[in-house]
Amino acid sequence: MKKLLFSSAMVLALGLSLTSCRDTDKKEDSVIIIEKEVDKAPEKADGALEKAGRAIDNAAKEVKEAGKAVDSAAKEVVGDDN
Repeated sequence: MKKLLFSSAMVLALGLSLTSCRDTDKKEDSVIIIEKEVDKAPEKADGALEKAGRAIDNAAKEVKEAGKAVDSAAKEVVGDDN
């Protein structure tokens, strides 16, 4: 995920740096903004990965609880008291 985000940022930076611009100040400002965003990309990727990890953990807990509920219901149907 980090590689994809970083690669996308680099392609964007390269694409924007290759476009012609009559006002050099604007071009320099764009490059500075892009550099700042590229620097922030790993932090943003880490945050997204942490959120995804928490979501996966929560989903796993819910699946485990659902499995327990199904097991309990099956025992009731069968009549198993264990």
